[in-house]
Amino acid sequence: MKTVLKHISCVALFALLLYSCSVKKYIPEGERLYTGATIEINADSTIKDVDVLKSELEGVLRPEPNSKFLGMRPGLFYYYKTQKEKPGFINRWIYKQIGEKPVYQSDVKTFEVEDILRNRLENHGFFYSTTASYFQEEAIEASVTYTLKVLKPYTMASYQLDSMRAPIYEDVKRASEKTPFVDGMRFDLGNMKLERQRIDSELKERGYYNLNPDFFIFEADTTQYNNKRFNLFLKLKAQVPKKATVPYVIKKVNIYPDYDLQDSVIASTERFNAKDYHQDSLFFKPKYLDKFITLKEGSYYNPKTSKNTARRLSSIGAYKYVNIQYKEIDTATTDRLGALEANIFLSPLTKRAFRAELQAVTKSNSFAGPHLALTYSNRNVFNGGETFNVSSNIGYETQLASGNNAGLSSLELGLKAEMIFPRVISPFKINDAFFKYSIPKTKVSLSANYLNRSKLYTLLSGSGLFGYVWDSNRYVTYQFNPISINYTSLSNTTSEFEEILDNNPFLKRSFDQQFISGLTFSFTYNGMVDANDPNQFFVNTTLDVAGNSISLFGKEKDVGEPKVFLGLQYAQYAKADIDLRFHLNFGKKREQTLATRLFAGYGLPYGNSDVVPFVKQYFSGGPYSVRAFRIRSLGPGTYNEGNDAQSDGTYFDQTGNIRLEANVEYRFPIVSFFKGAVFADAGNVWNSRANPTFGGKDKFTSNFINELGMGAGFGLRIDVQGFVIRFDLAAPFHDPSLPEGQRYDFKVDEPVLNFAIGYSF
Repeated sequence: MKTVLKHISCVALFALLLYSCSVKKYIPEGERLYTGATIEINADSTIKDVDVLKSELEGVLRPEPNSKFLGMRPGLFYYYKTQKEKPGFINRWIYKQIGEKPVYQSDVKTFEVEDILRNRLENHGFFYSTTASYFQEEAIEASVTYTLKVLKPYTMASYQLDSMRAPIYEDVKRASEKTPFVDGMRFDLGNMKLERQRIDSELKERGYYNLNPDFFIFEADTTQYNNKRFNLFLKLKAQVPKKATVPYVIKKVNIYPDYDLQDSVIASTERFNAKDYHQDSLFFKPKYLDKFITLKEGSYYNPKTSKNTARRLSSIGAYKYVNIQYKEIDTATTDRLGALEANIFLSPLTKRAFRAELQAVTKSNSFAGPHLALTYSNRNVFNGGETFNVSSNIGYETQLASGNNAGLSSLELGLKAEMIFPRVISPFKINDAFFKYSIPKTKVSLSANYLNRSKLYTLLSGSGLFGYVWDSNRYVTYQFNPISINYTSLSNTTSEFEEILDNNPFLKRSFDQQFISGLTFSFTYNGMVDANDPNQFFVNTTLDVAGNSISLFGKEKDVGEPKVFLGLQYAQYAKADIDLRFHLNFGKKREQTLATRLFAGYGLPYGNSDVVPFVKQYFSGGPYSVRAFRIRSLGPGTYNEGNDAQSDGTYFDQTGNIRLEANVEYRFPIVSFFKGAVFADAGNVWNSRANPTFGGKDKFTSNFINELGMGAGFGLRIDVQGFVIRFDLAAPFHDPSLPEGQRYDFKVDEPVLNFAIGYSF
């Protein structure tokens, strides 16, 4: 396999070199390929940051030359190939992906570029500067050099407001107090445009509904000086309409909670908290909807308040569209104040929705089978924006491998009911004004699961959750669950499984902890929402603490044994983990991404527990972890499940209370909605206290770097408007379960295929 890959690489390199040489014969007679331009600046000694100026000027050079790859021009080569009478399907396809039309010397209009360069220099205050250009020609290539003589720039002596009509003059004066303009500042047209936008934005927040930044104009007066100094004046243009110079107040707020474009006739109106709610029948109770609306009668128009209201209403989860429109009320407008009517049109989502998902699952222990998930949603249940979800899942797996374990099966049934209230439900009053960005949601859920593993055990589990989730700003989300309860009951255990538990006390104690009661807190910073940001950062940290309050009521059933609550042994632990991600987006359209991830987690059992409950332990491997190893097949530590005499291929004991993982992935477009990736993963799980059953192989030590499972591979993604179907093929190149000296082995002949929905990180 390695020999074949090496042969393919040599052939590809030879082909690219051949292509680069063969481009020359396609260049028309009398033409030269344009290879680019350089700028030489002869600047006045008083000018600072010449390199910054040069970099900006280089950005306006046109045209751009044909791109190169390792000194070759494959894009240009495939353009010439498609000009043949019969170019062939492969040549046409490659040209669509990387092809470029040739850029010749004759395409370069140096006089136009010189005009643009002089214009840019004048925009920065370097008036009366000169430009020149000349070509450097070779046999089939040509480049151009632009020489610029940059003179001393004009600098500002003073900045003041010109006369303006009332009342806008006082507001512009107040806004100008925060101006970044200072005496001695170089003339810069770009800074003046930014200043107009800043003043316009500040005045908009004070009610100037009809104002536009283009209504302002800067004038520079140089007649008072002879040393390249100027006085700067800000004024309004002559033809600015009067209504743009007065602030507007919202006189009336109308809300349409059940708006339908097909039926705009509303028969019923209810007045609540100085707002008018228009709805034929009660669709959304005004007392609940009113909390999301920050627009108020008598307040000045403010676009930020409008956007805040729209965002808060959209977060309810009951509306498809939120549309806020303003209408001028001419009868209430005066010479110093305008009047607006705010109309909020809310178009509901479909009240009931049903979703089904079918998956085919394969696991590292040769288990395979179908999984079916069904979800029913009912929106706006009690006319307060509530959402009720009921989900169920059915999964059946059977072990396909031959041998002693053939015929093992697993049946899983699950049912979950969840109610989401778009408001805070609490035994004590919380001031909604505290949540300026968004109103928290209250979530209540109950779930039950049945798991039957033939020849092993039956596991019944149930959970209850009560908590809150809210966004404090565009990037930060908090989730706090003061009540989190889990109950598990192990039954119908076979003699084979009982023997496994007897031989592994850690595993037995993790199953004995039937009752888990505690709280969880999660903090998330998601910089991925800025799609155009080349540097995106994400962090999620979670704290899970259980058993502290229950321990106050715990009773010791037997001397030396763990305490119980309501006859059930309860768990006591603290668990914290952090997930860090960084994406570097690059390329002409930032369509390429270098994605990285680091995960670390630790669980500490204490008090009533000496081991973290099984359902709360970490595992490693799988499509969202180390993809070269199947799910739950890594660790703990250097433990080799396959060599364990007690092994039955279920991997239920390959868990730990410590987890470390790192991932790096290069993502790139292929064609249309197909995208590719090349990646490498590393990770494992360990125990902080050695499990005697594993002979100490599972304990976390300073040698953990040499105990990481590592793998690499490539993937194909089908990305349709954010919905991603992912296929990743990976092979391990470091297996910690093998003896030292044998761990590094790139097993390209034993790849693992992962199928998943969505990106792994």
